[in-house]
Amino acid sequence: MESGSAQQVRDLYLELLIGSLTHTIYAGVDAMEIPAEAREVFTEWLTGSEDAWMVFNPERARTEGRDWPLYAQTMVGLERMRNVRRCVETALAEGVPGDLIEAGAWRGGVAILMRGVLKAYGVDDRLVWVADSFSGLPEPDPARYPSDRNVGAHEFEQLAVSGEEVRENFKRYRLLDDQVRFLEGWFSDTLPGLRETRSAVVHIDADMYGSTMEALVNLYDGLSPGGFLIIDDFALSPCREAVEDFRRDRGIKDPIEQIDWTGVYWRRSG
Repeated sequence: MESGSAQQVRDLYLELLIGSLTHTIYAGVDAMEIPAEAREVFTEWLTGSEDAWMVFNPERARTEGRDWPLYAQTMVGLERMRNVRRCVETALAEGVPGDLIEAGAWRGGVAILMRGVLKAYGVDDRLVWVADSFSGLPEPDPARYPSDRNVGAHEFEQLAVSGEEVRENFKRYRLLDDQVRFLEGWFSDTLPGLRETRSAVVHIDADMYGSTMEALVNLYDGLSPGGFLIIDDFALSPCREAVEDFRRDRGIKDPIEQIDWTGVYWRRSG
């Protein structure tokens, strides 16, 4: 039987990893206010959280994931990061089969955490997939996805992080190895290649209707029963509409659980 001290060491490591990835363990505040032109776009998308970026509070912004940080490897706040950890740990403890998939990586923080959890538990038979364009958000396609019309998020260079930078971030945590696989390109081109991949946890951080729908269409069938589907941007109306449309079209009744002001997840029942 494993000793309680072994779990204590894991807890310490994973909380330190989360604190480092979010940059919340360091003195001073890393949070950077979202540029005015981007605030206009994203605030217009907000559903039920219209005040989320109206008054900028640096500490709240970084811990709750309401900013575009200068140095942190993730925009995701503490509660959403801890939820990712819990979902992966539950999947491991209950033997839910499959890999871990991050669709929309930015600087790689969530995927690094996923790999860190596998490392902490000595799991060597699961992969972490890191899918991203590594060049920012795509141009909207209003003919296919009307909810994305008049969106200029693809113009924000802060959202474009190269694959090499993400790999370097993995290396900083000594977590880049053959259990990490990169899929570089638009979701419409890359994610169909994962349709036959069995997964235990899927984290989607795609902002737009089109990108979110493409991730759901290509990844959901591979999610094992008992697996977790996490949506990071549910407060953004295009993302929320894509999730609601997909669930309605597929007849998904599994309850959506709220994580924080924008993150949600559900557990696949079958």
